[in-house]
Amino acid sequence: MTDERDQPTDPAAQEPSFSDQVGAAIRGSTLGHLDPSAKPSPHAMLAAMGGARGLVESLLPGILFLALYATTKDVWLAVLVPLVVSVGFVAWRVLQKGQPVLAFAGLIGVGISAAVALLTGQGEDNFLWGFTVNAVVITVLLISMLMRRPLVGVIAGALTGTPYAWRTERAKRAVAWRATALWLAVIGARLAFQVPMYFAADAGTPGAVELLAATKLAMGVPLYLAALWVSWLMVRAVLDTPADAAEAEAR
Repeated sequence: MTDERDQPTDPAAQEPSFSDQVGAAIRGSTLGHLDPSAKPSPHAMLAAMGGARGLVESLLPGILFLALYATTKDVWLAVLVPLVVSVGFVAWRVLQKGQPVLAFAGLIGVGISAAVALLTGQGEDNFLWGFTVNAVVITVLLISMLMRRPLVGVIAGALTGTPYAWRTERAKRAVAWRATALWLAVIGARLAFQVPMYFAADAGTPGAVELLAATKLAMGVPLYLAALWVSWLMVRAVLDTPADAAEAEAR
């Protein structure tokens, strides 16, 4: 009688590994539009943001909050109008049978921010959720570095299908570390600038809420795109060959 353990395993029947699942998720996200081996271009950067529509969905709620709060000082109006607009973005994508992931993610953020601000009645509390998200991202970046798996290297490996590429040479490892440190500095700067503004607004400083909203917009998408561009150039400069990745994978 043949032992089932002696039977060859069908690779197709095996469950994908965790790293494979993470890689597939990254390639299926908007970052999947990026080719680390290609020269950075405005078109590719826009695609990574979900296209022109994704850019509008990212920016418009914050712009509406700033405009409405600056002109009316009405917390309810300033947070509910962006929330309604975000709901409209999701509905628009669903009706067009598009992928509402970006809009839905934005809706969750706007919804939580609105709920907190409405519960407290303070316009500055609309930004607490953003601070929380930034703190979580910083934690993830730090953990990746402590585990000696800098996040930018992991993402670049997933996009190229060579998960160990960043580990093949000292220069490549250095780029992965430096690019991850760049993102840590960028997101840390957001908190360093914006949290004091939040406390100033909480203390009743005139115009502090509007300044905080404007700073969040300026340090949002524009800073994100600049960091993405620099990271892309850094990774592209030392990109692995498939042979390099195979060698590292065998170690």
